[in-house]
Amino acid sequence: MCGIVGAVAERNVQGILLEGLKRLEYRGYDSAGMVVLSEDARLNRQRAAGKVAALQDKLDAAPLVGQLGIAHTRWATHGRPNEQNAHPHQSGESLAVVHNGIIENHEALKAELEGQGYVFTSDTDTEVVAHLLAREFNRSQDLLTALQTAVATLDGAYALAVMHKAQPDIIVGARKGSPLVVGVGVEEAFLASDPLALLQVTDRFIYLHEGDVARLTKGGTIAIYDAAGELQERPVQVFEHGDGAASKDGYRHFMLKEIYEQPQVIAATLEGRLTDRHVLVKSFGIEAEALFKQASQIHIIACGTSYHAGMVARYWLEKYAGVPTQVEVASEYRYRQVVVPEGTLFVTLSQSGETADTLAALRFARERGYIGSLAICNVPGSSLVRESDLTLMTQAGPEIGVASTKAFTTQLVALMLLTLSLGRMRGMDETCQARIVQALRTLPGMIGQVLALDSEIEALSMAFAEKHHALFLGRGAHFPIALEGALKLKEISYIHAEAYPAGELKHGPLALVDSEMPVISVAPNDELLEKLKSNLQEVRARGGELYVFADEQVRLEEAEGVRVLRLPHIDEALAPILYTLPLQLLSYHVAVLKGTDVDQPRNLAKSVTVE
Repeated sequence: MCGIVGAVAERNVQGILLEGLKRLEYRGYDSAGMVVLSEDARLNRQRAAGKVAALQDKLDAAPLVGQLGIAHTRWATHGRPNEQNAHPHQSGESLAVVHNGIIENHEALKAELEGQGYVFTSDTDTEVVAHLLAREFNRSQDLLTALQTAVATLDGAYALAVMHKAQPDIIVGARKGSPLVVGVGVEEAFLASDPLALLQVTDRFIYLHEGDVARLTKGGTIAIYDAAGELQERPVQVFEHGDGAASKDGYRHFMLKEIYEQPQVIAATLEGRLTDRHVLVKSFGIEAEALFKQASQIHIIACGTSYHAGMVARYWLEKYAGVPTQVEVASEYRYRQVVVPEGTLFVTLSQSGETADTLAALRFARERGYIGSLAICNVPGSSLVRESDLTLMTQAGPEIGVASTKAFTTQLVALMLLTLSLGRMRGMDETCQARIVQALRTLPGMIGQVLALDSEIEALSMAFAEKHHALFLGRGAHFPIALEGALKLKEISYIHAEAYPAGELKHGPLALVDSEMPVISVAPNDELLEKLKSNLQEVRARGGELYVFADEQVRLEEAEGVRVLRLPHIDEALAPILYTLPLQLLSYHVAVLKGTDVDQPRNLAKSVTVE
């Protein structure tokens, strides 16, 4: 799964397709390919492992000329990242397809198709789709009908673009669980997994609904059918946003831009990985199901912000999946005698995939008897990804600011997907699974509501500008969120900040509390709320100034020395993700007031590639 581009026009489409692939490179991928229908009705295909530049070299040597074509950048889920497994995939010399997503029932379909004489030449689930479409086309002699019939047999998630040499004026596409948009041109039409791929040719798009099938015809005619086969009128929308990841796009700093990108990147991290009631386990790779079934314990290894994400995941994995979990700092893990219980899965977290201590820990772990390794990462092709057995990409896109924001929250989303996947295999209550899945679907919108509180958080930040110390408090899964809030404040504002479990106040930190030590707490509406309220009273009794981010349903009133900012109510399971946002914004605004270099704080690097 990764990037799709398709075009049907009155001009040569090779340049359009190639530029589209380049614009999708930010998503990460491991191979690229293109197929164009020539004037003599032949499918001409070029594929290459590696970057789009490698494909371009092939196209420079042997251009593809034609007015109809599809192209793809692939991130491997089934089969190694090589030319043989790269998209587009074909059935014979007649039909070509590109595909994002995972076909869960591909093994059964493959066996059926092999029994009917179809020959497979790749290790991918996508080739099943190609042969299935070819079979249905042979029966109907119509590409749209073939696609509508074929998708009814597919389980899982997909976005598809398909062409057939017998219908040289048509591209068809379909989506379920993975995004697909139609670009509206002047007497030409386009398909893409992301509008950014097509901004060089159009700014007008039709966003396909779940289950939609689209037919694009030369001359620019577009027809869209819903899952029931009924012709639909979908609105054309003008794309009004910039697409430069290396541009601030009007924001004062990259960090602020990346904070505001979180609704989009979290939605991208969820794309194609959920059904209505559960997580698609094969999102983690073709071997994930077998490996997860063996996993009786988890070791999570990470550094910095990623370590805090792992700490949150420990609460989730033990509560919802019933899997004992240990979380360690990579630089410490490597230098002690590690006891690895039987059936332990080794999980690494890294934004860059090149963090030296985390990489060294992975290599150290290979000889320690783990059943396998999983990397949750933001950079395809990175060392951590290449060297792990399973991977899940967070889809955060390039993160320029040194202080991680969107990479952290997308890691948390990925870790919840891991929790639900393991829980499903260990008898997790199906109603609970479905509830959290539905909450995940609403999460991007909830984050948007928190971002709307930005001006209120900016006003709160003024109380911190002249302070030298701050204390963050949380309970349960929100203790790691307090740690992350303290880290953000110290990273970019240079204010000394610490975080503690709220119940530990009386065991030492309470000695630090006075009117010059602001105390920040998160107060979701969970089973620890009443105990947290008692802890906050301890702070007020010592003259501490309290700043509380509280669920809108929590009965906690403002008073002298107590400021309360209310957040929208969210499912308890996902509250740690939501409560990260106000702490990020608070740190940002404090740093701006103090005049520090927000995006490049002193002494720090974005990717720590040395020990």
